[in-house]
Amino acid sequence: MVSVAYKSLFCWFLLTSSLFILSWLSLLRSTGHSHSVVFGILPSSKLFRFPENWNLDESVSERANWDKNSVKCGANVPMLRVFMYDLPSEFHFDLLGWKGVGEKDVWPDIREKVPDYPGGLNLQHSIEYWLTLDLLSSEFAENLIGRSAVRVHNSSEADVVFVPFFASLCYNRFSKVRLGQKRSTNVVLQEKLVKFLVAQDEWKRSGGKDHIIVAHHPNSLLDARMKLWPAIFILSDFGRYPPTIANAEKDVIAPYRHVTESYVDDSSDFDSRPTLLYFQGAIYRKDGGTIRQELYYMLKNETDVHFTFGTYQKGGARQTSKGMRASKFCLNIAGDTPSSNRLFDAIASHCVPVIISDEIELPNEDVLDYSKFCVFVSTSDAPKQGFLLNLTRNIGREEWTRMWKRLREIEHMYEYQYPSKEKDAVQMIWQAVSRKVSGIRWRIHRNRRFSRTIAHRRQAVSSSSIPRNFG
Repeated sequence: MVSVAYKSLFCWFLLTSSLFILSWLSLLRSTGHSHSVVFGILPSSKLFRFPENWNLDESVSERANWDKNSVKCGANVPMLRVFMYDLPSEFHFDLLGWKGVGEKDVWPDIREKVPDYPGGLNLQHSIEYWLTLDLLSSEFAENLIGRSAVRVHNSSEADVVFVPFFASLCYNRFSKVRLGQKRSTNVVLQEKLVKFLVAQDEWKRSGGKDHIIVAHHPNSLLDARMKLWPAIFILSDFGRYPPTIANAEKDVIAPYRHVTESYVDDSSDFDSRPTLLYFQGAIYRKDGGTIRQELYYMLKNETDVHFTFGTYQKGGARQTSKGMRASKFCLNIAGDTPSSNRLFDAIASHCVPVIISDEIELPNEDVLDYSKFCVFVSTSDAPKQGFLLNLTRNIGREEWTRMWKRLREIEHMYEYQYPSKEKDAVQMIWQAVSRKVSGIRWRIHRNRRFSRTIAHRRQAVSSSSIPRNFG
């Protein structure tokens, strides 16, 4: 009898506990709040996070088909699929003086000859040129290992849409009104570009949110940027953009193409670089660049500091390269804009950059810790008497050597070249774009929430009959 009573009590307890748990779950569901886990806040969240370019809306069969047919750039990472518009050549290689054999020729045969890009300071903003070459070459490259992006010809299969407009070159070379023109080529091409893009099904489908537009020169795309702002811009910084038009969440920062030569056989060390601080460039600047003047008058008479006026013209690039290679630290000070190619010249010269620019945005900072190979000084501390000199002089041989070695480890990430190589500047840009894909899809899907009800409302309005006695 005791045993039967005990078993009955246990069953009763089990039943009441189950009912309590079920009622509690029912209460939670009735609140109407989402109780999904935000994996990003969990420790070791990478273990729980879906790949950024995984479209959760795809069916199992579609996903299996993609895994079977896609090309991989790494062990488990699908290559970024890029649809590139066949824009008329006036938007890109015509600006380099290239002319096709036939009227309908859009692209040069880069297997035969690659059109040259203008040298000098034009090169520092040549990013769209290298990205376009990389996409063109992906169509015939025998080995895709190390590549992060491949061109596809069906836009419905693409992750992003690339717009091959050489905006920086267009600004540098064609922003002035020439003889016989009423408006500059730069202005006319921007108008044509906007008209072309907004008429495309690809733009209408996403509202432009999955489009990639390169405008690396701060003044490039000046007229069109306010109309094409939903797109992902590839920029040098955000200095001349309102935050509603360009920002770190939406856009990608790309490195300048350095003008000084790469330091290939660097056998230097702490003691063989006699100059403590190096700067050569424009000193009197507007906006946030006035700090250059303050530092110039403070440092110009220091024996172990090189701080002078200078340009990259007439041998200036060679002189800068020589000076940076003989220096422990190279100053990168805000000018008219927060960034300049001086930072990337310093990296190429293995001269530890000292960055004095509070508003600067750095390429790939989500995967690179710049504090490992750069020194950051705020614009409020830098002009203080003795602050900059004491800071750099207190960095000894061991610490400086660690930063110097790190510069040599990561310098390839800032190299633009054709053909592109694994983890060079071109591939790092594509990888940065890949990391934006999940955010692009989120914005596109979010905007589609009420698309059905909006269409229904419009249909209801258009189909409603007008009363016979109206008017």
